[in-house]
Amino acid sequence: MEVSFGRGTKVKADYVSNPYMFQTAGSIVAGCNTIAQLIPRIKLLGEFRHAVIVTQPSIVALGVIEQIGVELKQAGISSRCITEVKPEPTVDNIRAVFANISAEPVDLLIGIGGGSVLDATKIFSVLLTNPTDVQSLIGTDLVSQPGIPTVLVPTTSGTGSEVTPNAIVTVPEEQLKVGVISRHLLPKLVIIDPVLTVSLPQPITAATGMDAFTHALESYISNKANPISNTFALESIRLIADSLVHAYHNGSDLGAREKMLLGSMYGGMALSAAGTAAVHALAYPLGGKFNISHGVANSMLLPHVMAYNMDAISGRLGNVAHAMGLQVEKGGGRDSSERVIEQIFEWTSEMHIPQNLREFGITERDVEDLAIAASKVTRLLNNNPKPMDLESMKSVYRKLFP
Repeated sequence: MEVSFGRGTKVKADYVSNPYMFQTAGSIVAGCNTIAQLIPRIKLLGEFRHAVIVTQPSIVALGVIEQIGVELKQAGISSRCITEVKPEPTVDNIRAVFANISAEPVDLLIGIGGGSVLDATKIFSVLLTNPTDVQSLIGTDLVSQPGIPTVLVPTTSGTGSEVTPNAIVTVPEEQLKVGVISRHLLPKLVIIDPVLTVSLPQPITAATGMDAFTHALESYISNKANPISNTFALESIRLIADSLVHAYHNGSDLGAREKMLLGSMYGGMALSAAGTAAVHALAYPLGGKFNISHGVANSMLLPHVMAYNMDAISGRLGNVAHAMGLQVEKGGGRDSSERVIEQIFEWTSEMHIPQNLREFGITERDVEDLAIAASKVTRLLNNNPKPMDLESMKSVYRKLFP
């Protein structure tokens, strides 16, 4: 094979890789009590007069937002607090909250909360500078102008939204969750403080932690996987496997909480470079139509989609098993690929994550519609290492009716 470069220069090459790219937040500050560095770091970004803090009531109850408001005022920055972003926000919810935000001057957005809050904050940022409706931004690279500066502070260890160019919204009429994807969504500053996650309830710790693990695993087996995404994905898998159950059983374990936050962030970096795949495609209708939280939907589908993909990814799952620290029996009828899937089932059982769609009011009569809706998420299905047709999707959904 010959490769050309420069002025017609050619060299012989026995290896040529596909191009790949990586982009993430402008600056990341991580460690215990780094929330105390929020205002000094904001000052380094520029001069601001009017900040809006997008958060959720549970974070306000901790007293964190009140303290930040005092410090912003001392720095000469007025602030308002918005708490109306709903979990898994719809397009209409984004519109309503944005109308409130844009009613008064704002030149800085600070998102403090879980993935829904962070995603919404990113969307608000670009809506303030792009005179259009959120619906017109859904898709890839449809945001024309950069948004106003954003600062993101995750309080769950799940989405990795703080470091991705993605934001997910629900479109009820399509019964789907869809993405706004643009480099303009990347924040200027991220604060990673495990102290802010110690009060997370067990169900949220479990669901968001499995969401982060899904991001890492799907990125690693994605058709777009590359050396950059693989590095972040495997480290994410290692950190989460080492800390998820510890964080679930002992929420005040700061070491476990920090590993989970870092694992979530690295998972976000991995998916930014490689994308997720069929697990997410099949999860979106479960959230869009039946309001199953994203982390729970991913957790339910993950082992079954990996089993479906097995003949295409068994070699890669061997590396995953090693990163997870799994002991694989030799000659015992269980290879490393099967052990990864078994471990996922063990986690969901120990953390009481459902594995039965009937618990959410779903029946086998809904399988056809779920598969049709999932088949429309071609952006993610194209990343899957093994093609999935409608019958394959139905088969996976039926696994969740034991």
